[in-house]
This record gives sequence, structure tokens and C-alpha cells, in this order.
Amino acid sequence: PTLHPGSTAPEAMLERAIAPFGTWRSGIRVDDVVGDVIGLAEPWVDGDDIYWLEGRPMEAGRRVLVRAASDGSTADLTPAPFNVRSGVHEYGGGSYVVAGGIVVFSHFADGRLYRLDPGSETPVPITPEGPWRYADLRPDLERRRFYAVREAHGEGEPTNTIVTIPLDGGDVHVIVSGTDFVAAPRLSPDGARLAWLEWDHPDMPWDATLLRVAAFEPDGTLGAPVLAAGGPAESIAQPEWSPSGVLHLVSDRSGWWNLYRLVDGPRLEPIAPMEAEFADPAWIFGRSSYGFLADGAIVAVGRSGGRDHLLRIEPTALIGELEIPFTELDGLQVGEHAVVALAGAPGDASVVARFDPLTLAPTGVLRRASTITVDPAAISQPEAIEFPTRDGRSAHALFYPPSNPDFAGPDGEKPPLIVLSHGGPTSDASSALDLTKQFMTSRGIAVLDVDYGGSTGYGRDYRRRLEGQWGIVDVDDCVAAARFVVERGDVDPDRLVIEGGSAGGYTTLAALAFRDVFAAGISHYGVGDIEALATDTHKFESRYIDRLVGPYPQAQAVYRERSPANFPGAFSSPVLLLQGLDDRVVPPSQAEAIAAALGAKGIPYAYLAFEGEGHGFRGAHAVRRTLEARLSFLGQIFGFEPADDIEPLEVQGLEAWRRRNPKPAATTTPAASAPPAAPTVPAAPPPAVTVPADDTGHR
Repeated sequence: PTLHPGSTAPEAMLERAIAPFGTWRSGIRVDDVVGDVIGLAEPWVDGDDIYWLEGRPMEAGRRVLVRAASDGSTADLTPAPFNVRSGVHEYGGGSYVVAGGIVVFSHFADGRLYRLDPGSETPVPITPEGPWRYADLRPDLERRRFYAVREAHGEGEPTNTIVTIPLDGGDVHVIVSGTDFVAAPRLSPDGARLAWLEWDHPDMPWDATLLRVAAFEPDGTLGAPVLAAGGPAESIAQPEWSPSGVLHLVSDRSGWWNLYRLVDGPRLEPIAPMEAEFADPAWIFGRSSYGFLADGAIVAVGRSGGRDHLLRIEPTALIGELEIPFTELDGLQVGEHAVVALAGAPGDASVVARFDPLTLAPTGVLRRASTITVDPAAISQPEAIEFPTRDGRSAHALFYPPSNPDFAGPDGEKPPLIVLSHGGPTSDASSALDLTKQFMTSRGIAVLDVDYGGSTGYGRDYRRRLEGQWGIVDVDDCVAAARFVVERGDVDPDRLVIEGGSAGGYTTLAALAFRDVFAAGISHYGVGDIEALATDTHKFESRYIDRLVGPYPQAQAVYRERSPANFPGAFSSPVLLLQGLDDRVVPPSQAEAIAAALGAKGIPYAYLAFEGEGHGFRGAHAVRRTLEARLSFLGQIFGFEPADDIEPLEVQGLEAWRRRNPKPAATTTPAASAPPAAPTVPAAPPPAVTVPADDTGHR
């Protein structure tokens, strides 16, 4: 029998039932992953009160603003149907702000800003109806107004500006315009100056940004701006003013996103330089990884070695790392009476954590993402691995072996492996407890979460590995990661699965089309045709892949060569396709094209299309169906029967494929260096299962 990880005594084997991997009965139920799990986002501190957003799957993913008052009480502030979420850049963030108890928030359904006064239960709109969206809100109570990034939609490409919004409603005034993108309007403590970020196509904010500062005129208008930092090869992030009025920022000019302050000259002075990242790619607004303590020190989150570290940085640049029980920290907010952050650890659900503003010791948990209690023995602890990949380089991943206190695998059998390719593709593998991973590992399926070249957390050079190499470096690294754990003897080389969403879905599809390694794949709203993405997506990402692939249309041939949808003949492994029908980032046509290609060649596939879901599933119905479909799909492909009573998934063409392929394909073929030639994708629509919206009426 296979020993449970961490067990050494023969008694540990005797206590466990022997059953094939994938068939283990788990204490982590579908309901545990879906029914009692919420999304936590955007913490905020205002005086003695602490706020955060809760995304509730049972309410179709509606985001509710919650307040924890100084007396210990907790209350929802935004009643249904209000959904506190911004649509700027499609990904949003920075969707509310609180000042003096006054809340201003963005309602996702109409894009308008609403004001909620202390003691009131009825939000009042303060921006007009129209084609506008708002994000990154900041108060200016002395002038009784707010600053925000506004995105105006209409004919042609949306325009992005910084505007002022009267607190009591009224005319909205544009104060910063003329560039493709703006972000982070930050008012100095004395109200005299405003700092902000801007950038233009084809750059993304993690490629090149400019930090500008302008002084206000006596009449409240903004004067001429000056360039404070940034340039064509430098990413500036998270500008913030210290209480004494010194502008701070994060820059990657050293090769790492480190802290700096703007001093006389003007010049940038580094603060505690180190090989760690104090920012991450600004896919959403309002990111926060540092703040100012009352004694003049800075508390900051730095990422290195695949995890986050909480640091106290003294004015003299002395650094001390705080011992905390968390490996993941997000949304750090510093107030006079509290420091809060979203925190996670391998053995516990994500939480809204509170820290002492003097010692920074954790002082309590305000909210848990899940109240489900999981047997610690059933939790697979991630192993951080560094493995060799192409061209003499190395890459990183987190390996989760199967873990279940009640079961072990048969003698000589190795578990299946799911290789996760994250989205972005600039994101990173999180070590925080994720019940969707534990759902699989507790049933006997190993998981490998790969930080392929291009991921964040390892410096600018690592992040730049994908420039011109998307669809090559990421695929090579996922293949190398799988082979690494196969060679260690951890998993079955004939039962390797690759899975990812969005950009990770593209890596998944490219690996299936252009490599002969994985026996199956699962794509969540993945990109099959990167040329179509270059011509049919939203403004924020419309030029993103210029840097990842090449300028379009000059590099059109490269786009076509790297698009899995153009090579239906190259697919040989079954695929599960999951897609939201309201997705504006990766349209449903992408999944439909891949499904048509698979069907035309007789490759087994299942295509689930969810009504009312966009780029990322928020509703409980979609989350549940996706979880069950993944397990059912793997069981059918690899020939095991899950112990769970789940809704079966219909896989098109499976029986005919089984007759042709009695066993999964071998996985020893060397990685291909270029995609094979193949005919174009058939135009016929694929058979698909359209999953309606749940009974909440979400559309």
C-alpha cells in the first residue's frame, strides 16, 4: 500500500482501506466547496471600523459590503440587489471607499456610484445614468468630492480619465485625460497635490507606467502635471503619500518591485532593497501591499520563495520579518487602530485577519471564507519545488500529493496528476488552502500548481520570459513540471491532465495540441485562437499580446501558428471545455471552435456553457456543476468510479474513442518544437450542454 504522506509506521497502512486513486471517499463534499464558501475582497479601514466585500455564490456571486464595528458587531451594509463591483477594465477592483462613515460604491448592474450615509439603509445614486463605469475611488472631504477613474463606453474604444464627483451628486468633471489608461488617483495629506499613474498601448501596467503629480489651483482645478517617476522600461505601482506628505511608490527598476520614496532633486530613494516583490500585476484597481504605521515605520508585504512575508521597515531601513501563521497576504490596509489584510495558509481557509498596529501580531479573524472544518490529515500540504526546464533554466511549482486519512492506493499504482496552469499569464500559484484542490487530492488525485516562466514573484526577468514566447515557455514549463514529478515516482505517467482558465486555458489547449504528454485536458474559458483574441477583446487587453506574441497584424503568421484552434488534427486527448456565455474577455466562440474541431476529429469532449456567467464563475450553480463535471470527466477518461453521488457528465464520442484507445496514450514523446500543419477548424456548431442560470434569476 501507498503510505499516507507523513506516515512511517506500518500501523498507518493497516488503518487505511486500499482503493484505487480517484475512488477514495472524501470528507470534503461538493457542498463544502460550494455552499459555505464566500469570496473575500477589498478590505478597508475607516476609524475604528473595518470593511470588506463578500462574494456570495448562493446569491449568484453578488458582492456585499460588510462592516465590523468597534463594538464587535458585524453587519451587511448593501441590500439586494446592489452588487458592489466595478466593471472598469472588465476586472474592476477599487469598487468602494469609506470616509468618516460615508460609503461610496459602484453598483455593477448600472455602473453608477451610490452613497450610503451612516445609519441609512438606502443607497442614493450620485452619478448620472449613462455609459460610464467607475473605480479606484478616493475621498477629498474638504472639497466635498471624490476622485475616481472613469471609463466611458460608446462608439469605438472606451476612454479612461480621472474625474471629480461631488459627494452630494451633480456634475462630474474630468481632471486628467489624454492617455489610454489612468489609475491610482492619490491625494496628498494636505490636499495640495494629486498623484496618479498613466500608460498607453501596447504596454500593460506591469510593463511600463508613468507617475505624475500636479498641484491644485486655488479654485480647485488641477495644475500642470510633472513626471515624478517611470518610463518605457519601468513599472510603477501603488503610489501612496506618507502622513508627512512624502510620496512613496513601488518600482521594478532594480529587477524587483521594491519600495521607493520621492525625495528632493527629485530623485527616487530605495527603501530596504531586496530580491522580493512588493507589488503584483495590476489586473484590478486598488491593490495595496504597504502602509504607514503611527511610529513612522512601514509595514509591507514582500513575496519571495513562492510565499508572502510581512515586514516591518524602520525609517532607518532596518527590516524585521514578523512571525505570522499565514503564507499569503493581500489587500493590506493600515489604520490608526488596526491593520487588516486578506490572509491564507496551506491548512486553513482564507480570512479577513486583524493585526495589532503596534506589534503587528495577529489579533483575530473577522471573517472566514469558509466555516467548514476539514480534518488536518485530509489536507494535502504543498511542497515547493524547483525543477529544470528548457535552455538550462529552472521554474517553480507547488506539488500537492494525495492525502486522505482513511484510504491508500493499491500496491504499485501511482495516482493521476492534474497540472494547473494559472491565468494572467502573470499570476502565481497560491499556497493558501483551496478546497477545489483538496477536493481532488482527498480523492486520490495529485495536483501540481505551476509558476511557469512569466509568473509573478520571482523578479522582472522571470516575468519577461514570456515576451514573444507565449505558448512556448509556459507549455514547456508545464511539461517539465509534470515530467519532474513523474521521474521522482510521485504520479502515473499515463494519467497526466493539464487544466487552466483564461490564459491558463490557452496553455492547456496549446499543450494538448502541440505536445504529446497529457492524456486529457480541462479548459476554463480558455483562449483557442489568439488571433481572434487580438481582434475581439476589451480595451485593457486589446494590445496585451503584442508583447507576448508580437505586434498584430505584422506577426499574424506567428499568431496562427500558436493558435490551437487552427490545428484540430493535432489534438489526440479528451478535453472538457467550460465557458461563461456572458464572457467579454474570451468570447464563447473560442470554446465553440475548439469543440467543433474535437468533434470533427472524433476526439472525446464535453462542452458546458453557463448562462449568466462571465470570465470566471461566481454563481453556486456554475461552481457546483464545474466541480462535479471535472471529477466525472476524469473518472470516465481514466476508468475509475468516483465514490460521490454526482451528476454524470456526457462526454461526446467517448465510447468510439475507447474502442480505438483501450489505454491512455503514452507520455514519453519528446516535446515538439513547432505545431504541426493542419486544416482549419470546421465551421459547424458543436454539440453543447447549455447550463441555465440558477433560480436566483442571475443573468
